[in-house]
Amino acid sequence: MTAMAPARTETDLSFLLDHTSHVLRTQMAAALAEIGLTARMHCVLVHALEEERTQIQLAELGDMDKTTMVVTVDALEKAGYAERRPSSTDRRARIIAVTEAGAEVARRSQEIVDGVHRAALESLPDDEREVLVRALNRLVGGHLATPAEGPQPARRARERAK
Repeated sequence: MTAMAPARTETDLSFLLDHTSHVLRTQMAAALAEIGLTARMHCVLVHALEEERTQIQLAELGDMDKTTMVVTVDALEKAGYAERRPSSTDRRARIIAVTEAGAEVARRSQEIVDGVHRAALESLPDDEREVLVRALNRLVGGHLATPAEGPQPARRARERAK
């Protein structure tokens, strides 16, 4: 007797969300690449323009690790879009300051990001678009607001250099 796969009783929400998210990210990456930006570069520019923020604060907002953030800010500096400067409130802290060229490219990249999102939503009939956005906002603010704490491997304490 051969074993049979269990019958699925619910819609595969994980696949639907993963697939649409993946395709949206690839479309976004391709659209932003046309002006020489990555989604991370866009994210850093926009959040740095909102208010004075440190590299660490920007990394947290963009869900980036320290290494990725350094590479992203290095690329923004090389392009002339941002620079690391001492904070005006804490001389020990360094903030990411957006240049005039960076502010201009951020304006253009925000138009691109909005356009990619608009195109995705406009592929749906009006009534479905509103229901989808409302439902996703409800999930993000409710049942799917916080990731579950998963089992993590025990981390060894670092040995102090002698």
